[in-house]
Formats: sequence, structure tokens, C-alpha cells
Amino acid sequence: MSAAPDDPVYRNPVLDADWSDPDVIRVGDDFYLTASSFGRVPGLPLLHSRDLVNWTLVGHALHRLEPESEFAVPRHDCGVWAPSLRHHDGRFWIFWGDPDQGIFQVNAPEIRGPWTRPHLIKAGKGLIDPCPLWDDETGEAYLVHAWAKSRSGVKNRLTGHRMHPHGTELLDEGKVIVDGDRIPGWFTLEGPKLHKHDGWFWILAPAGGVETGWQGAFRSRAFFGPYEEKVVLEQKDTDVNGPHQGGWVRTPSGEDWFLHFQQRGAYGRVVHLQPMEWDPDGWPVIGDNGAPVAGHRRPDLPPQRPAAPATDDDFPGGRPGRQWQWTANPRDGWATHHSADGLRLTCVRTPDAHDLRALPHVLTQRLPGAPCTVEVDLRLDDGEPGARAGLAVLGDAYSWIGLERGTDGAVMLVHRFAETAAERERDAALPRPAPGGRARLRVDIGAGARCSFSYDTGDGGGDGAGEGFRPSGQVFAATPWRWVGALLGLAALAPTGQGHAGTATFTQFRIRIQEKRADR
Repeated sequence: MSAAPDDPVYRNPVLDADWSDPDVIRVGDDFYLTASSFGRVPGLPLLHSRDLVNWTLVGHALHRLEPESEFAVPRHDCGVWAPSLRHHDGRFWIFWGDPDQGIFQVNAPEIRGPWTRPHLIKAGKGLIDPCPLWDDETGEAYLVHAWAKSRSGVKNRLTGHRMHPHGTELLDEGKVIVDGDRIPGWFTLEGPKLHKHDGWFWILAPAGGVETGWQGAFRSRAFFGPYEEKVVLEQKDTDVNGPHQGGWVRTPSGEDWFLHFQQRGAYGRVVHLQPMEWDPDGWPVIGDNGAPVAGHRRPDLPPQRPAAPATDDDFPGGRPGRQWQWTANPRDGWATHHSADGLRLTCVRTPDAHDLRALPHVLTQRLPGAPCTVEVDLRLDDGEPGARAGLAVLGDAYSWIGLERGTDGAVMLVHRFAETAAERERDAALPRPAPGGRARLRVDIGAGARCSFSYDTGDGGGDGAGEGFRPSGQVFAATPWRWVGALLGLAALAPTGQGHAGTATFTQFRIRIQEKRADR
């Protein structure tokens, strides 16, 4: 939650949406953050801040997922897991693990690119959460990573490698440097972040699972160990469950801070900022003596204007803003660039028109972590029977409201949903006429990500203003995917057939956040 420049205190979360598995660095006076993007494209979001509280989205480092054929269809919980962001030798570096492919790396001279194509530095199943370290004292380079049991049969351990200083290959077969099975009570050790500080090799790594776990710190005088460990952040008596996995950063004045996530169901993994100090024995102390803080004195940094990653969009020239991601690698023809405002999507013909979860051409952005109202104008342009478009809340279950052209050419307002285990969607409300093929669509998202849908077709008054918004269907509780929070989506589609099925134009996409957080 952004803070006013004259407010000496900030409130958590500082990024109140699904910026999963954050990592952060400082370069000069600027802070940069990246996060998991899983199967969405573009991937590897890049955020910028000057005060660690107010963040803006400045781009992405990954424009297509590879191998491209693997991500021609949605793979919502696959792809980019837990990246690490570093700056070395005048370049930005990002390492991440694809649990089905291995460990990848990209780099660039500037945060806005150009970024290299993904380079696979270690192939294998279940290789996740890599983090590099260039040791400025010795000139050597290292890499540590974790394991996904779902692919490898192995978890709860960290493997270390020597790495070539140019960052494109590993120099050995790797060695287990921390075995969580040998630490009483520890399980699901993952997400390591590697540092060199005060003569020690440090690994900051979470354990215990995303909803219930804790943040650990490991230190050794030698990279390959042995390491000693300590729990440095846990829930204690706060309402911040599973506070862990993130990045440590130091300000120019020498303050230390830790950014981590909290798993919040359909909202995904929101990001908190914690103060960090060092105890007399040289161990980090995060938050309030190891418990997460809800708010704190702001970092000792120049005041900044309130800022947050963009959500609203007028789609100038038909181009979606940086906040939007496709559910798979995009193809030519899904969206049309033009001279006016508005997103013009093609009603793509698909055999999966009965299930939005299977479509690669859904344009998505993160669900806000606070109660809000989402609205967009939709016009269904000339098209074939069955062509449809709308606004969705998309997860393992989903619901959407929009327009569909019938066999008689008339346009109807439709509202449909699909339960988690359902193979096909069904009506959430009976279809209604939509004169003129236009509607303004709304979703009010309240406590617990409970979604109330409504619409205004502009057909109720002589001045064309309509009767205002009318409710549609029952309340829908948004659900996450396995690792990804629920998403807001815009989609246009049509059943299989011959020829062009038409287009849909979205305009004036808006999200209004309610000031009072009803579920926090």
C-alpha cells in the first residue's frame, strides 16, 4: 500500500497483489524487483522504486516462454518460478527455474533491456529457485538452487555449484550444501537467496510451506558448508501467515530491509517490507524481533510520491499497458493496433470455447488484494453467431460476464461460470438482450475475494444512460490456481468454424480500490 511522501510510516503490504516470490536489488539510488510470472507472457516483471514503499512496473525481461511450443497453450502453474535478480559487471541478471526444463538465465545492460534470450545453464526436472553469487573478494562465482518433489522426487535440500564468472555454465555436478531433512522440524526448504556478508556466505531461505512457513538464515565460512541455521522471521501472534521468501537489500545509508510474500488465497502472494538488523552474534533480525510488522517507520530514503503498478487502461492505439499478460505465448492477430483508443480483440475461433481456462488468448492482470470495483466498456463488433467477449475473474474456477451474438444476429448479455472440477461452463444468469451490442461490465470484489457481477446495457432510459447497473447471478468466490492468485481477464472468442468471426472492443478499463480494507 503506497504511503504519502509526508507520512513517516508505511503500511504493509507495500505491493497488494500477486507479486509472487519477490527478489530485490539496489543499483545506485534505484531499487528493482522481479517476481514469478509462471505461464503468463510477457514474463519476469520488472518493478522500480526509490523508497522501497512505492513501486511502478517498468517492463518485463522475458517476452516469450521457451520452448515456445510448450507454452502455445496455457500452463498456469508452470514456467517461471522464483527468479533471482542481481547486478554484476555492469549488467542486470535474472536466474529462474522452470520445474520441467531446468535453470535459465537472461541478462541486460539496463533494466529496460534489451534482455538476452533465455539461456539454459542446467537442464533437468525439478530444478527450481536458483540464485547466483559473484564473490568480489575472490573472483569466483557460485549458484544455489532448490528442488521440486513433484518433478524430481526430491525436496527439502539446497544444492550448490561453482559457476563460470560469465554466468552461462556451471563448473561441477553440484553438492547438497543444506539438507533440511537433517534439521529437526524443517520441511519444504526452498527459495534460497545467496549473499556474501561480513566474511560469511549467507543463504536466506524459507521452509515450512507457503501458507504456514517461516524464513530461515544459514551461514558458513565456506560456500560448500557446513552451514548453521536460525529462524529469523515467523508469524508468531500476528495475522501474517507464512511470512517468508524474498530479498534482502541495503540502502545507501546502511539500513537493511527485507521484502517477502504472504500467501492470501485468491489474492495470491502479496509483498511486505520488513526492517532488518543484526544481533550481537551476527545473525539477521527481521521485523519486530522476528515477527512481521504491519507498519513501520519509512526507510531512510528521499520522499517519493505515492505510486503503484498501473491497473487502469484506455488502450491507446489498441495496445495493452504493461500490466497485462497473455495466458500463453501470443500469436499475431489476437489484437489489432489502430489509431484510436480501445483494445480490439479478435474473436478467436477455438474448440475450447466452453472453458476460458484452456484459452491462450485471454489477456490478464493481477487481482487487487483489497476490495475494489472493476469496470470496462465492451462493444461486440460485426461477427458470426457464437462470437462472444467479456470480463472474467479467472482461476481454478471462473466466472465471466459479457456479450454473445446469437444465431439470429442479435447480441445478448450473458453471464457464465465454471466450478473447479467442471469441464464446461454454464449459465450463471439467463441471457438478456443487449441493444446496440454494447454494455458496461462491472465486478465488485469484496471481502474474501467474493465477486458480485453487474452490467449496464444503456437500454433503460430515453437519454441513453440506461437504468444504471443491474446485478447478475449469484456471488462468486474467486479461487486461485495451485500457485497463482486469481486473475482479471479480458477475452474474445468464437466456436470453431470457417472465416473471420468478428472482433470485440474494450474501452475505459478501471479499477477503484475501496479505502477501507474489509478483510484485513
